[in-house]
This record gives sequence, structure tokens and C-alpha cells, in this order.
Amino acid sequence: MKKPFVLLAIILFSINTIKAQEDLLNELEGETTEESYEQPAFKAMKIGNLQSTKVAAKGDLYLYVSHRFGTLKDGLTTFFGFDNANTKIQLVKGIFNGVQVGVSRESIRKTYAAHVKAKLKGQSKNFPFNIVGYATANVRTDLRKEQFPLLEFGDRMSYATQLLISRRFSNKFSFEIAPTFVRQNLVLEPFQKHNQLALGFGGRMKLSKRMSINADYVYNFSRHKNSVYNDPLTFGLDIETGGHVFQLLFSNAQSTNEPGFISNAEGKWFEDVFFGFNIVRVF
Repeated sequence: MKKPFVLLAIILFSINTIKAQEDLLNELEGETTEESYEQPAFKAMKIGNLQSTKVAAKGDLYLYVSHRFGTLKDGLTTFFGFDNANTKIQLVKGIFNGVQVGVSRESIRKTYAAHVKAKLKGQSKNFPFNIVGYATANVRTDLRKEQFPLLEFGDRMSYATQLLISRRFSNKFSFEIAPTFVRQNLVLEPFQKHNQLALGFGGRMKLSKRMSINADYVYNFSRHKNSVYNDPLTFGLDIETGGHVFQLLFSNAQSTNEPGFISNAEGKWFEDVFFGFNIVRVF
């Protein structure tokens, strides 16, 4: 874990943002006292790796600090992956009612990304689902001309578009499906497709007033049978504490960007798993 990232997180998380904390606490308290399925299906913007149907409220600023450590199978050699951390810093801003934008930088593949997420329809007594659109563009900056002499800027780009459809079935259980399209301009396997279709699934089960277990999985229909990569499966625990949501995760993908984990999940479950966490702070 790099010291500048730790320092940045400590400074920003120590800022006194009482109003934001009270807003989130009020939302959490309301969930426990109202038998209404019109509450948000998910309390964080991600279920695990998969985007959820939660959208930042107008004017809210979110800071995401995400870590995915190296593989657990290396044991004490890398202190169970802690020596090989992938760090992502992301800022998300609610610019209109039901519309958010965000920018991020992830250390794996030195990737910069931007996204837009928009709520199209909300669950209510008259409509059974939440429907949200999501799109992201990613730029890899680790690629070098020495490796790829014909490299152009467009080759660094990858994209993902998702339609997120969720339903809050009860005060304890929510479920989501996510039809997905991924475009990678540069693929490093000779049989890997540039355009890929996938379908994500994710769910949340509340354990208590402040805790839930989450899981998500994405099946990539376009993955070649001989690919070295796998479909991403993630299990997590959400802990809600006022202005923070703390997510503990186990996944077979180290990247947290959509083109990264949907197309290039490196590990196999029960053989090659990555531990990580997300810290979410709202201002």
C-alpha cells in the first residue's frame, strides 16, 4: 500500500462533514422503520465489483478508495498479497437529480477512467424495478511504444456500457441483473474478441441494521474457451457507519474497472483469490 494514498485517505476521511453523515444515517434509520420497498435497493454504488442501481444525489461528492491486494495463494511470500496491492482512487459527483459523473485512476495497468451513470426509472408501487444506465471509458497508460511499435492512442482505450435493473424484494433482499457490452481496442490474446457481450447478476442480503452480505457474478458470452481469463465472481460484506460505507471483498479479479474485471479476471476461485476493500466517503 503506497504511503501517498494512505495519507490522502486519512486527510480526507478526517474532514468533519456532519451534514453528509446525518443524511446517510437518516436514510439508514428510515430503512429500518419503514416497510417500504421504494427505498434504494443498494446502499453503495457497487454491489462488489458490479455497479449497483444507486446514483449519487444532486450535489453529493463521493470519494472511493479501493484496494485489491495480490493473490492469497502466495502466502507469506507477499504477506497474502498485501505486497502487491492495486489501488484505485475515484471521485463521484451528483450533478443533476438522478445523474452522476466520476473520474478515477487505478494502479493496475495505470488506468484512468471516466463514467456517467443515470437513473432512468425508480421502483415504486406502480413500477417494479429500478433501471439505471451506466457507461465508462478507460485509458491504459502502461503500454509503451517499445512493446507495440504501431501503438496509437486509440489502442489504449476500452469501454463498457451497462443497463442495470434491480428490484428490492423486501427490506432484507435486493437483486440485480446487468446486460453489458465491453469494447477493448487492444486485445492481447489472439482469439479474444474486441466486442464482448456479458450478463451480470448481483444481490444484497441484510444481516442487521448496519451490515449486509453481497455477491455478484458476470458471465462473458464472448470469452474464448482457451482464454487464460475467467468470469468474475465476488463476495463481500458491507458495513455502514454514518458517512462511510466499508466493503470487504473476495474476488477472482484484481481490477475494479469494468473492462478490467469483466474481460480480464486473472484468478480461479478456490485457487487464485484476491482480498480487497472499498472505503466510501460522502461529502
